[in-house]
Amino acid sequence: MPERPSLSDLDAFMAIVSHRSFRKAADELGLSPSTLSHMMRGLETTLGVRLLNRTTRSVAPTEAGERLASQLRPALSSLDRALAVIDDFRSRPSGVLRINGGEPAIRYLVQTVVPEFLERFPEIALDLVTDGRFTDIVAEGFDAGVRLGYAVPQDMIGVPFGGRARFVTVASPAYLEKRGTPQTPDDLKNHSCIRLRMPSGKLFRWEFERHGQEVVIDVPGALTLDHLETMAEAATRNLGIAYLPQLVAAPYLERGALLPALEDWCPWMDGLMLYYAGHRHVPPPLRAFIDTLKEVDRRAAVDR
Repeated sequence: MPERPSLSDLDAFMAIVSHRSFRKAADELGLSPSTLSHMMRGLETTLGVRLLNRTTRSVAPTEAGERLASQLRPALSSLDRALAVIDDFRSRPSGVLRINGGEPAIRYLVQTVVPEFLERFPEIALDLVTDGRFTDIVAEGFDAGVRLGYAVPQDMIGVPFGGRARFVTVASPAYLEKRGTPQTPDDLKNHSCIRLRMPSGKLFRWEFERHGQEVVIDVPGALTLDHLETMAEAATRNLGIAYLPQLVAAPYLERGALLPALEDWCPWMDGLMLYYAGHRHVPPPLRAFIDTLKEVDRRAAVDR
């Protein structure tokens, strides 16, 4: 059996696999790229197998590296959970809290919960990661995730916040004056629509519902984007009609830069949820964040 590698070498290897970059992994770990490269050569020597394919521009795991990474992810997560149990014996919560979510949801947390949380718990380092794809928070080492309620996996515990949510159809006043306001979803076929490309590469379909009638449309449009805020900005430039989360559209609607359309076809749904694995030990930093989230949301609910 080969010599057992150090935990720091394995952590470094996983950072490289995650970022597909020595430079980005080195930045995360606070090391120089040359030091990281030296560590990986030592790890490969210790294990007696090549783990990474390197070029001048990229790095990717070999088949052996992929297999090792797939086994290390749950193992390192289990180790983190084991160490987190010790936090229960500290007088104040400390450590790193990692939360994954879509950009609008993370932005909302930064605007509402995060300032108070960091002021209350300065010993906790908060790592917020925005991601447009549905991430397996357990497999990828996150303490919690944020999604709309309908998308939260059933085996997770969810903490709702922020009130109800919906997608809204919006356009600039100038666009609607020139092209007219659609009255039904079918009218969108005669408009310029700003489409959204998902991380999977698929185009996001626009979904509407009224009086039990559901309509799903692959809208036409010359402009396709992959970022919600950019879509909102494009709509303010009279480039077409956008279909956005209310959370993203609200600031533009409030100042009149965008106007709603098809409001009676845009139903409300369950809002945002912070969720985490119910079978896992809840680390004190996450418990502290949940308590702060609930308190801030209770105060905000008075104004909603």
